[in-house]
Amino acid sequence: MKLPTDLILGRSLEENQERSLPEFVEDLRERLDRIHRFASEKLKMHSDKMKQRLDTTSTKTAFKPGDAVWLYAPKRTKGKISKLQSNWEGPYTIIKKINDLVYRIQLSTSSKPKVVHLQRLARYTEHNPPDWFVVEDTPPRTEDSIAIDISGILKSLESLQNP
Repeated sequence: MKLPTDLILGRSLEENQERSLPEFVEDLRERLDRIHRFASEKLKMHSDKMKQRLDTTSTKTAFKPGDAVWLYAPKRTKGKISKLQSNWEGPYTIIKKINDLVYRIQLSTSSKPKVVHLQRLARYTEHNPPDWFVVEDTPPRTEDSIAIDISGILKSLESLQNP
């Protein structure tokens, strides 16, 4: 019986002849290795095509601290139709960028911060973004400010040693 892989890879005429068991096993191993390599190449090719398609359609969104965002958090309330409920909460404020995909967000000054993935965030485009979060620009440290910090630490250590 010919299988599709036999049609693609071809079968030798020697297969119809009788062979010893070691020859059969060696031939089978070679054929399986060849089929495995062929399947691996095809999978790699299709995987590369899918990655290329995803990369061309996806948009890279980056947020910085202080940006207002919506959080995707679908709720399932018993007795209510889920299609009619809002799946987005917010506006939240980006507190910190942990890495390229993970952000720390907070709803207000009194709320607990959340750590969420980039895919659950969307840019807040309304006219009145939350203004409670202020991004502080820290002044660059100079040698004088570092020396003052070190002298303060030394004074506190001396006061601990000499009560």
